[in-house]
Amino acid sequence: MTALLDSRTWDSNTGATTAQLRIVEPGLYTTIQDAGRPGLAHLGIGACGPADRGAASLANRLVGNPEDAGVLENLLGGLTITATASRYVSVTGAAAEVRVDGRIVAEPQRLYLLAGQRLSISRPIWGLRVYIAVAGGVDGERVFASCATDSLSGLGPSPVRAGDDLELGTAVDDPPHTPLELIGRALPTGIIDLGFRWGPRHHMFGSADTHALTSTIWSVSADSNRVGVRLSGRALSIGAVDMPSEGMPLGAIQVPPSGEPIVFLADHPVTGGYPVIGVVTESDLDLLAQAPPGSRVSFSPLAGT
Repeated sequence: MTALLDSRTWDSNTGATTAQLRIVEPGLYTTIQDAGRPGLAHLGIGACGPADRGAASLANRLVGNPEDAGVLENLLGGLTITATASRYVSVTGAAAEVRVDGRIVAEPQRLYLLAGQRLSISRPIWGLRVYIAVAGGVDGERVFASCATDSLSGLGPSPVRAGDDLELGTAVDDPPHTPLELIGRALPTGIIDLGFRWGPRHHMFGSADTHALTSTIWSVSADSNRVGVRLSGRALSIGAVDMPSEGMPLGAIQVPPSGEPIVFLADHPVTGGYPVIGVVTESDLDLLAQAPPGSRVSFSPLAGT
C-alpha cells in the first residue's frame, strides 16, 4: 500500500480541500456507524447504529465531535488506518493494544495522529468491538439520512475494505479537555449481570420459567452478531405460541421455540412473532454487545417492574 503524501485531497466539484481516512487493513469486520435511523420502525426500517452506544458516543466526545457523528466500529481488531490530514483520534470500547507506526500508544482514548501515520488496532484482550472516532467525523454514503451499516437489512455502506478512502468532516480546532483518568470503563469480571424490565409478554410464562430466567447463569453462544446475542442455558417453556408479529425494541429478550433467549442488539428486526419476556436496559446492553462467546450472563429485574 502506497503511503499518503498529501496532507489533504482536492475536491474538484466543490473547489475545496477535504481530509480523508484511508483503510489500509480492514480487519475481520469494520463498518461505519453513526446515530442510525431511529423513528422509522413503522416503515420497516431498523434503527441500527453502534452496538456499544456508550463507547461510540464517548469516542466522539473525546475528539470534539457531536455524539452522533460517524465512527468506525471494528470487530476483533486487525484494523489499520491512516489519514491525509493530522487529526485527533479516540479509541474506545473493547480493550485492545493500539500502535502508531509500530509504537504502542499508552493512552489511546485520545491521541493526535499526524498526516500519513498509521494507526493499528490489535485483537482485544477484553471485549469484541473497538470504536475509532476521528475529529470531524467519518462519513459515508447516506441512506435515510444515515451512513450506518445495517447488517440485517443491508442498508447503508458496505463494510470497509482495504484501499477505501472515507471522507472526514471539518474538525474543531481543539477538543474539550477531559481528564482521561476519569473516563476509564470498569471491565466486567466473572458473570455479567444484566438489568431488565419485565414485559410485554412475560404473562405468557409460568412462575417456574420467570424464575428460571433470573436464576440461570446463561452462556453467550458463538451464533451471535449485531442482530442479537443468543444465550445457552436452561430452556424456558412457552408451549404452543400463536401470536401476531409485533414491534421489537432494542434490548428485547425474545424467547423462540427452543426456549433459549435471544437479546436483540442494534441491527435487530423491527417485528417478531415470538414473545418478549423482558427488555434489557441500554447501558447493560452495551456490556452484552462486548461479551465474547462463552461469557456468562445473568438477568436481574429492576425494582418496580
